[in-house]
Amino acid sequence: MLSEKAVYKLTRKDMFIAGMKACIPTIFGYLSIGFAAGVIEKASGFSLLEIILLSILVYAGSAQFIAAGMFAVGAPAIAIIITVFFVNIRHLLMSAALAPYFRHVSWLHNTATGLLLTDETFGVATTYLEKQKQGDYYWILGLNIVAYLNWIIANILGALFGSWIHDPEKFGMDFALTAMFIGLFVLQITSRKIKTDYVVALVAIVITWFVGQWSENVAVILAVIGAATVGVGIEQWKSDGKSSSSF
Repeated sequence: MLSEKAVYKLTRKDMFIAGMKACIPTIFGYLSIGFAAGVIEKASGFSLLEIILLSILVYAGSAQFIAAGMFAVGAPAIAIIITVFFVNIRHLLMSAALAPYFRHVSWLHNTATGLLLTDETFGVATTYLEKQKQGDYYWILGLNIVAYLNWIIANILGALFGSWIHDPEKFGMDFALTAMFIGLFVLQITSRKIKTDYVVALVAIVITWFVGQWSENVAVILAVIGAATVGVGIEQWKSDGKSSSSF
């Protein structure tokens, strides 16, 4: 008969493997986007070592595409750092959205989860957690580890074979990231029956169109902040409405 400690360890292993399996649908997306990122970075002048370090330390598709583009046109390092910071600030919102499910987890484990969180793993996690009262750290760790390693390998492959592709835009590789986000958005919309999603999407489109007439970079930032704020506001309003109707 297994001891309580042995059963606990087995459960952690099972949850880790379940998280790894949950990442399988995103693997091919990571390979294609990561490969494209490696190719773009190579074409922009990054060395193999720099590309490896970018994939390990930055680990953000949008940030790496932007960094490669800015580096190619000779932008100063401080400008690249600031731009990447604001583009990736959305991860604070994503982490905040998952935080209520991991209040029982230590700050060290929560830090590890937040550092490895991406748009893709966030999408998978939110769909899974909608049916759960609380999240399991080892499940999301398995999910994140597979995605992380997959991304690094894809970047390296793109860097190695990138020298053979002299014009990445010709093959649409510069659109790969956009295509991935469109796919994630469609999957999220079709798997949920919440009208708030459509409102948030509409707000993001409107802000992007209007502000984009002036600055595309600022438009992306304001669209993320504005749409997220509207979404949170609507959810809070709906929650308050349900609370008041229960009395």
